[in-house]
Amino acid sequence: MYEIKSGTEHGKYIVSPSTVGLYLNGRTEEGKTRGWLIDTGNDKDAGKKIIRSLEGGGIELQGIFLTHHHADHAGGCRMLQNRLGAPAYARGMESCIAENPVMETMLLYGGDPPKELRHKFLMAQACACSDLAKHEDALPEGLEMIPLPGHSPDMAGFRTDDGCVYLADCVADEAMLEKHKMWVVYNVEDFLATLKKVREMEAEIFIPAHAGPAEDIKELADLNIEAAHDCADMIERLIRDPLCCDELIRAVFEEIKMEFSIPQYILIGSTVRAYLTFLEKNGRAVQETDGGLAVWKAIS
Repeated sequence: MYEIKSGTEHGKYIVSPSTVGLYLNGRTEEGKTRGWLIDTGNDKDAGKKIIRSLEGGGIELQGIFLTHHHADHAGGCRMLQNRLGAPAYARGMESCIAENPVMETMLLYGGDPPKELRHKFLMAQACACSDLAKHEDALPEGLEMIPLPGHSPDMAGFRTDDGCVYLADCVADEAMLEKHKMWVVYNVEDFLATLKKVREMEAEIFIPAHAGPAEDIKELADLNIEAAHDCADMIERLIRDPLCCDELIRAVFEEIKMEFSIPQYILIGSTVRAYLTFLEKNGRAVQETDGGLAVWKAIS
């Protein structure tokens, strides 16, 4: 873990539970390689290991680009900033949440989150983070931002000038999809549009955060598109008889055979609501009131 691997000459990556990108371009006056991180691992310990990898490779960190605010991608940022003084950037809402991580659990929970949700797996340590959409001049020469919304509101990927594309969490491999059953999604419509865009991309190599490097991304994109449509179809089937949201979430847990816990309830619940909105937008479901309950039912 945490060894530096080559994708292309300029596009590297650091092996970790959520793959960390590393763009290299040029040298400092002291002769060190200039590097920029794409994501930072899940916590301060990950940050420390990344620092050791950079030092071992003779790399001087110039800046950090967060693909999105989720803790497994932004959790090491504060440690890296404290130790190395590197500026950090993320796109749009992602930068706001990186600076105010309680907003992640507020977004998932819908209000002031209880203590069961206030831990490092759902809340990264706060870091100083500027909006990359307003500071694109912070991108070094040869690195381009690619909007990839859906999994998270303003998630972004990055492309190097020699054909290495970092895809963050817009795709997962078959093992990850099987493990998590329902991939966390904020906006299903955006998620599917992103996957269709990614499917048509060409590159020397693609580096997803939760799948191995790939020279061709079409098969993986198709797998994730199919999984998303399967989730939508499952939820539509479960609400043929009207259900309130908590009843539906319980039915989804039973359907995907996932062990219930409060954090999983929040993550799955947020994703179920995203799919309900998708079904409503596409004329496949409607929300109604029934005896003091808000219920969802399929339109068929």
